[in-house]
Amino acid sequence: MKVDSANRDACKACALRSHCTRSFRRVSHLENEAVLDRMAARLAARTEMLDYRRNSVEHPFSTIKQRMGQGTFLMCRLENVRGEFSLTALAYNIRRAITLVGVPGLIAASRA
Repeated sequence: MKVDSANRDACKACALRSHCTRSFRRVSHLENEAVLDRMAARLAARTEMLDYRRNSVEHPFSTIKQRMGQGTFLMCRLENVRGEFSLTALAYNIRRAITLVGVPGLIAASRA
């Protein structure tokens, strides 16, 4: 959510008001901007983490889009799209599990 804030008293007393604006300056920022700033600082300190995340996330999404034919969503409205993506993610996870442990391993794990 975007938050607008203005300090009218500071604008009235500012020497640069004539160069800046005719009324009061509004400053827009995100509601959770401090969280985003902390995350950006952590990523700047450890740039290899961003590369690791990119590599681990890009593969599933490219597989879903290209090999499973899920380029665009067929449904409208957020609730329906979430359901559609959940089914696609479930199919991807089952397919990945079969690749890693095979059908007998998957059946044994489901019985345990």
